Amino acid sequence: MIVSDSLSRGVTNVAESKPPLFGKSRTRGGAAARPTSFAFQGRQRPVAAAVGGAPGMESPSCPRRLRRPSETLRPLPSPNTLVPWPPAGTRLAATPEGGGSGSGGAAARSGPRVAEGFGDAEGGTLRAAREPEGATASAETMAEEEGPPVELRQRKKPKSSENKESAKEEKINDIPAPERVPKHVLFQRFAKIFIGCLAAVTSGMMYALYLSAYHERKFWFSNRQELEREITFQGDSAIYYSYYKDMLKAPSFERGVYELTHNNKTVSLKTINAVQQMSLYPELIASVLYQATGSNEIIEPVYFYIGIVFGLQGIYVTALFVTSWLMSGTWLAGMLTVAWFIINRVDTTRIEYSIPLRENWALPYFACQIAALTGYLKSNLNTYGERFCYLLMSASTYTFMMMWEYSHYLLFLQAISLFLLDIFSLKQNDKMFVPHKENGHMLKFLEVKFGLNMTKNFTMNWLLCQESLQAPSQDFFLRLTQSSLLPFYILVLIICFLSMLQVIFRRINGKSLKETVTLEDGRIGERPEIIYHVIHTILLGSLAMVIEGLKYIWIPYVCMLAAFGVCSPELWMTLFKWLRLRTVHPILLALILSMAVPTIIGLSLWKEFFPRLMTELMELQEFYDPDTVELMTWIKRQAPVAAVFAGSPQLMGAIKLCTGWMVTSLPLYNDDDLLKRNENIYQIYSKRSAEDIYKILTSYKANYLIVEDAICNEVGTMRGCRVKDLLDIANGHMVCEEGDKLTYSKYGRFCHEVKINYSPYVNYFTRVYWNRSYFVYKINTVISFQS
Repeated sequence: MIVSDSLSRGVTNVAESKPPLFGKSRTRGGAAARPTSFAFQGRQRPVAAAVGGAPGMESPSCPRRLRRPSETLRPLPSPNTLVPWPPAGTRLAATPEGGGSGSGGAAARSGPRVAEGFGDAEGGTLRAAREPEGATASAETMAEEEGPPVELRQRKKPKSSENKESAKEEKINDIPAPERVPKHVLFQRFAKIFIGCLAAVTSGMMYALYLSAYHERKFWFSNRQELEREITFQGDSAIYYSYYKDMLKAPSFERGVYELTHNNKTVSLKTINAVQQMSLYPELIASVLYQATGSNEIIEPVYFYIGIVFGLQGIYVTALFVTSWLMSGTWLAGMLTVAWFIINRVDTTRIEYSIPLRENWALPYFACQIAALTGYLKSNLNTYGERFCYLLMSASTYTFMMMWEYSHYLLFLQAISLFLLDIFSLKQNDKMFVPHKENGHMLKFLEVKFGLNMTKNFTMNWLLCQESLQAPSQDFFLRLTQSSLLPFYILVLIICFLSMLQVIFRRINGKSLKETVTLEDGRIGERPEIIYHVIHTILLGSLAMVIEGLKYIWIPYVCMLAAFGVCSPELWMTLFKWLRLRTVHPILLALILSMAVPTIIGLSLWKEFFPRLMTELMELQEFYDPDTVELMTWIKRQAPVAAVFAGSPQLMGAIKLCTGWMVTSLPLYNDDDLLKRNENIYQIYSKRSAEDIYKILTSYKANYLIVEDAICNEVGTMRGCRVKDLLDIANGHMVCEEGDKLTYSKYGRFCHEVKINYSPYVNYFTRVYWNRSYFVYKINTVISFQS
């Protein structure tokens, strides 16, 4: 039996052929045909097989009956039947008649040639065997009984394109399948990820609980009245929390939002969109959650509010944990990051003193965005991981911009980092975040801060004198050194930076980067996420060296980067490559140091700082400010509801929160009109006449004036940065630099003169309340001014 050429190449699936295929078969060369039986889908069918013979002879047709799905498969009764050809690439066993594998001479000796036009079914070809005697007669009888015969058609030879496709398929089939990862390796990976995630979540929860306990012990919050609790919110924090209270008092959420967006009950003679101008989205969300969750029946509003902020700080720590883990490959780096963050919390966060600050709401989302960006920049990330990181990065960036009005400055620095990363061709198609707006007064401040411009403006000089906008002190660097954070950060930064320079020079010389960097390479500078963090931390650190307030953004970065470095075998391997270490195997030593160094650091930090943390939680402190409590109590009891108060912006924020009365200014520095108001109200501490002060106050419809003795008699700060000194410089009553013209004032300082109660001051102002810290004057209604 000889297998035809078309059979050896593979032909169309018989199961998908149309009925006419099973009709009459044409003989090859006019020879008589013998029916041959094929085993198809477990059932035998007689099929005509063409053999050499006389022209014009026709072979009987095969039956048209097909196996029904309900019929079961039958075993082959004898070796003389046709069986399915094995899949491509499988060696065939010899037949009982001596046939071998393939369609060569062994098949030719086994019997007659099979008619062309029949081939593989479900990917396998069919092998023909010799039929017993009398098969032709039985086939004819079955054909007559089953129906009219149909014609057998010869299959056309495949085209060259089809040959190419079949060759490609054979090559694909020849590629060995990837080996399955052993179960113990999968278990180790799962255990590592599970333990790391558990450690990250636990660290965040423990830090949130620590903040809650520390806040309670410091302010003795649970034993205070509502007024005393609210006084703990100082400055702009008081303004934010006051709007949270207003939302809870509103009859509906829609009405509350409308009153905030068209607010004319906070600042006199001014209608503001408080939601947009002060970024009050956190207060809107907190008020909705408080009412929607039914927490008003379980917990007080102030505890719910600070609880959300403490929870966000836990997310902040968890995001730093994950970022360091992604960079180093070990969750031990995350644990060290959290330890350094908590120990240096004086320089990492302002949550202890000003809970409602916008940065406390926004920076956790920024940390989540950095974690997602770190994962997005990794080269071994799969499609699903890349998509998840992109979505998380987009959502956290949008939320970050909503929570903080100064978020676009940080995003601008991030855009610079990504832009430099793209220039170095270390990562392609990076997204850049461009700030959507700029504040004019902030740009002017930066010009004066960096010495590009000089000014006598009170607001600019007052901002420059703020402690948070000064250069860091020596105590700042001493604290970071004592906790071992600064030395290790400098070491890690130097290694990563030099490795990055190596990569840049290699690219300049035309050398391509490796797609995957292994531990043996010792090239940590080729990892895009590492280079991005190096550039970003250098930019933030440079600004933090000029403006101390930026340390609350930079130091968490320092904790994360230092922990990553000491726990990363790649960083130690990079160092050993430079040192050309040969005495000890560098890879083994790098792995040992990446475990030993963070363990030693952690034990030393535990021994030195853990007792201090426990002592802080055990000490019971108390916030005591009776003068402010008495002032707020007097206002709520004695002042008319429609009264407008004037004074320092910090005190006005507390009055707005504790009493709800209208004020003339607010401690906000992103609005030019409010800044001008603050400067005008501060004139009560300058050398101006009673008439000038009266005109200023009445222009803002003020009814009461509050003079603070701490500002009027200020002596503690550096000379030139006191409020009265700044006012004298702005008014020309003090020489600031050589060549300045001094303007003599014939009036004494107003805050001193008004206390004496003599004319003309008593004609404009009447003292109605005072204590050791505050003097309250009612602004009289007069017709004529007296000199």
